[in-house]
This record gives sequence, C-alpha cells and structure tokens, in this order.
Amino acid sequence: MKKYLLLVALVAFAVSCKKESKVTEAVEAIPVKVKIERFDRLFYESNPEELAQLKNKYPFFFPAGNPDSVWINKMKNPLLRELYGEVKKKYPNDSAFENDLEELFKHIQYYYPNQKTPKVITLISEVDREAKAIYADSLVLLSLDTYLGKDHRFYEGFPKYMRQGFESSQMMPDLVSSFAIGKIAQPTDRTLLSQMIYFGKELYLKDMLLPDAPDAAKIEYTEDQIKWCKENESEMWKYFINNKLLYDTDTKLMQRFVAIGPYSKFYLEIDNESPGRVGQWLGWQIVRSYMENNEVTLQKMLAMDAKELFDNSKYKPKK
Repeated sequence: MKKYLLLVALVAFAVSCKKESKVTEAVEAIPVKVKIERFDRLFYESNPEELAQLKNKYPFFFPAGNPDSVWINKMKNPLLRELYGEVKKKYPNDSAFENDLEELFKHIQYYYPNQKTPKVITLISEVDREAKAIYADSLVLLSLDTYLGKDHRFYEGFPKYMRQGFESSQMMPDLVSSFAIGKIAQPTDRTLLSQMIYFGKELYLKDMLLPDAPDAAKIEYTEDQIKWCKENESEMWKYFINNKLLYDTDTKLMQRFVAIGPYSKFYLEIDNESPGRVGQWLGWQIVRSYMENNEVTLQKMLAMDAKELFDNSKYKPKK
C-alpha cells in the first residue's frame, strides 16, 4: 500500500512538473516590450520654466484648480527633494524592476490574452501607502518612494508591522493586488469564510503571475511569519472550527483575522507571536488545495462562490 501511494505521488509530481514546464515555455514565448517613463526624475530635475511641458505631457498628475505655484513649491521643497534623492540613490536606473515587470506582464498576457502591455510611469507619492502601485488597464503607476526598504528613516513614523510593505520585493505583489481588482468575484455574504477565500484567491493569483516570488513577499510577511503560519496551521484551523467562526458574520472577525494589523487576535497567549491576517493565509491554503484537487481554469476559480470552493477543496491543514 505504501509503495502504491508513493507511486501515485510520484506520478502526480511528474504531471505537475510537465504542466509547469509547458506554462513556462509558453510564457517565455510571449513578446513583451516594457516602456518605463521616470516622471519622478522629470519632475524634480526640471526647472519651473519647464512646468508647462510637464503638465501638457502628464495632465493626470496635475489636477485642475491648483495654481502653478503649488507645483513649483513642490519642485523646490527641501524635504521632497531629499526624498527624490533617496529614490535616485535606490533606483538610479530601471534595472531593479524592469525585468520583473516584463515577467509579470508576460504571465498576465498568458492568463489574460486580451490584456495589452501597459505603459509604466514611476513617480513620488510622498509616501502614500494607499497608492504604492496602481495597475489601471493600459497604465501602471509605481511610487518608488514607497519601496526604499523597511528600515529607511523616512518610514520611522509607520508602525513596525506596516514597514515590511516598503521593501522593493513588495513592488510586483502590490501590482498584482491592484490588477486583481475586478478579476475576483466579490463576496456574496458577510461570513468570515467569504473574506478568507476572497483574499486567498488574490494570493493564488500571485502564485500564478509571480511564480518565482517567495510566499513571504506575496502576502507581505517575513520568512519567520510564514514559518509561524506553517507550524501553527493545524492549531489555527482547529480554533476556527471549534469556535464556529467560518460562517460567522460578526464584523469584528475581519479586524481580528483578515485586516492588516500587528498580530491576529485569538485572545490566547500565541497572539503576540502571530502575524496579522492569518485568515488570509488560511484562505490561501484552501484555494491552493482546491486547485490541486480540481481541474478548473484560473478565471473560473476566481469567479466561484466561496462556500462552493471550500466544500470542494478537500482542504486539510498540515500537521
């Protein structure tokens, strides 16, 4: 019996490797030409006399109703110029992210053939955490000042649990999060399970579009936090089941297990050791289990009802 199970596992592994190889070959054959425009450089290295040209070329960065003096003051602002200097130091050219963008766009076009390669514009958003990376159909905006590294002095005012998001490794995962908007079916109810599956789908989309990225980067964790989740997966799942949380609609559960925070709130001694958003991580494992046990396209899975997906996932936490 053991030999039979081992044989089945080996065959499944071989089939999986063959599929991955075919996908890799098909992705690499997709022609993609990345065009990057450094608006951050153009803006902070321009003279006030050149402002009119910039406004004409990039009107979406200059909302109506603001006099030119607003933009000229920004050009001259010592703190913003210092911020630009740090960006220039970290990203003197595009080599740090150009290849990653190319690979991402190839994978997107493999799974979404009608998606055209967008133009990429880099900028400085004055460390706006909500606008780090935006994927808007034919346009990608990257705020390079939000990817200077978690220990950079400009991020000292942010809580420690948020700073992981300022690593350059988060750039592509952030882009996929933005791309995912509208690609994943919104929850049809207010249960915790629906929220877990929603974010699990987003994380699985990162598996497909960023196959070489580590899991830690996909979910904005440290490697230690990923390790904690793996080591405690069975206990977390037992807690959710024993307390009948999956189909609970209490909105506080979102804050405890899904929303960004310093840790998850089991109201146990393990809380301070746990990372935030463990509900997202568990949802990710459920979606992975579903895709391993069902022959279904990525798009169909992303459109599925959370309960149907869960019921057919055959998910069992690893012990």
